Amino acid sequence: MPITSTGIASGIDVEGLVSQLVSAERTPAENRLNQRQQVVSAQLSAYGTLKSALSTFQASLTDVKKLSTFQKRTVDVSDSDSLAVTASKDAVPGSFSVSVSKLATAHSLASMSFASTDTVVGEGTLAIRFGTTDYDAQTETYNGFTVNPDRATASILIDSSNNTLAGVRDAINAADAGVSATIVNDGSGYRLLVSSTSTGAENGIEISAVDQDGNNTDQSGLSRLAFNASANYMTQTAAAEDAQVTINGLAVSSATNSLDGAIDGLSIDLKAVTTSPVTVNVKKNAAAIKTAIQGLANGYRAFNAVANQLSKFDQTTQQGNILLGDATLRSITSRVRQVLNSPVDNISSAFATLSEIGITTDATGSLNIDDTKLSKIVDEHFDEIAGLFAPTGNIADNTVNFVGSTSKTIVGEYGVAISQLATQGSYTGSGVLPNFGSGGTVTIDASNDNLTFEVDGIAGSAISLTQGTYSSGAELAKELESRINDVPEFKTAGITVTVNYDDIANTLTVTSDPYGSSSSVNIIGIDGTTTATLGIAVGDGVAGVDVAGTIGGVAGVGKGQVLSGAEGTDAQGMTLTIEGGGLGDRGTLSFTRGIGDQLDSLINSLLAEDGILGARQSGLNASLDRIDKDREDLDVRMSAIEARYRSQFTALDLMVSQLQSTSSYLTSALASIPTPGSRNQQ
Repeated sequence: MPITSTGIASGIDVEGLVSQLVSAERTPAENRLNQRQQVVSAQLSAYGTLKSALSTFQASLTDVKKLSTFQKRTVDVSDSDSLAVTASKDAVPGSFSVSVSKLATAHSLASMSFASTDTVVGEGTLAIRFGTTDYDAQTETYNGFTVNPDRATASILIDSSNNTLAGVRDAINAADAGVSATIVNDGSGYRLLVSSTSTGAENGIEISAVDQDGNNTDQSGLSRLAFNASANYMTQTAAAEDAQVTINGLAVSSATNSLDGAIDGLSIDLKAVTTSPVTVNVKKNAAAIKTAIQGLANGYRAFNAVANQLSKFDQTTQQGNILLGDATLRSITSRVRQVLNSPVDNISSAFATLSEIGITTDATGSLNIDDTKLSKIVDEHFDEIAGLFAPTGNIADNTVNFVGSTSKTIVGEYGVAISQLATQGSYTGSGVLPNFGSGGTVTIDASNDNLTFEVDGIAGSAISLTQGTYSSGAELAKELESRINDVPEFKTAGITVTVNYDDIANTLTVTSDPYGSSSSVNIIGIDGTTTATLGIAVGDGVAGVDVAGTIGGVAGVGKGQVLSGAEGTDAQGMTLTIEGGGLGDRGTLSFTRGIGDQLDSLINSLLAEDGILGARQSGLNASLDRIDKDREDLDVRMSAIEARYRSQFTALDLMVSQLQSTSSYLTSALASIPTPGSRNQQ
């Protein structure tokens, strides 16, 4: 602030007068701006509270808006120490009696004792096959072995770099071939313990040695680790056995202790042999539905309380809260209540409104639940409740499955027609394989063991088939499948294939597991005699195709087995999986959007940046910006007024000063004039 000296000449307090006059003009305008800012800030805060309440309400819809909530099953097990049971939506309610007489076990073998882990065992190749072993542990008699055609043979090279007991252990583990190895000191020395990583009778281990010393059956060198019909120098410490279970009197065996599919929709994990039958009760999970519905009611009650508080009128103070009469708040609460109180369109069940299942609105607008009525309806009409809350799509064709929808999908009836089924990419070799059923064999050696595949557009590293003689097409197919699926590039990309042997055409077919136009199998490298022995040549297979068809008479978008509604159509956002069936019309899908889903979509739109709340908040923020601009304008105007007042009072000060000077002069002049009768006059 500049230093001024106004008023010195005249003695008038010019600065005080200017300050008071400017303040008199500034204060009313500034008070109006402060009041406007206070109101706008309070409104912004209130809308923030409302927005938070809407978000909390939306979170309470998480379960009630999902179809899966209304398909849950609950399982009670009388002995949870023996069985662990989980149920999917496909599980049929009922009671089952389960007895476990034997758990599935993995084959385990122990070697003879060695002096230390650094003791040299031998060199050569260990071949490990999987299958059913006929072995008498009491007499240590090896009676035979039946190969499992679904398991590949593992070939492990033992040379000077890994020929010790520890080296053999590490080589077996590094091969990742379905067996694990460890070293145990049992007090008499160090023994190699080899175990199958898979339980079950068909996953027993057969170990054959191609010993560098030329003798594959003696008790020296690498052949000391042999366990087969010709050489049996390992000790069986655990037999490969299937689990033996009885379900409602029916005998069931399983290679694993996890029974999936023994009872539709149930996964049973066997934990212990039972001494008496275990009862498994499967029920529809009515409690989950009631909890989800209660969550909706509680969520709305909390939101409604916030909305009422923001628009409350206090009779005592005769003052209304900040959003009393606010059009935005009224619009939001009205739209929410409309969803809650309106019947669900296109619903096929007997219940289209909340009131029909015991949910009503009280005088304050909150939801109240008649627990007795709701429980009765859920228990008696379990399968009819979902459509009242969640999005559902019902169609008679069980190969057409409704997957989901978005907020843009329109409620209605949609005819589904399929013009093309999705297929998988595959490569089929030529029919040069022998008739294995008539005793034919295929020998894999250095001239035909290397192949390189490109699957789903990803080129993989070369694979090496296990060398040896194959007397089963299924065994050869499994070996090829195992090697392809073990390619690092494919494992990284999550790519898998299935290989099948056709015993009529004598061919191998490699099929990419996914469906659709991105599914393909091509051969990009082979050995010299691969085509002649396996029928596999460099070239492209047959690429897969995506499903094609219409939803509601409009062409959908196919990707694999998934058919989706096209953008801009009523079916936009709808997704269906087409899992087989024929071409042509597949029936009509009835789509409805339940109250939970409707509320979720509504709240999404309300909370969107371009939604009603976002627009109102943007307008209020713009008002705050205008208030800031008005303050700046006020400062400029007050500065101009202050300058004008100061100029005027400065001029006045000068004028007064001049008048005072004149007055002083006149006073002095008059004082010097002699008065009559004075001595000076004589």
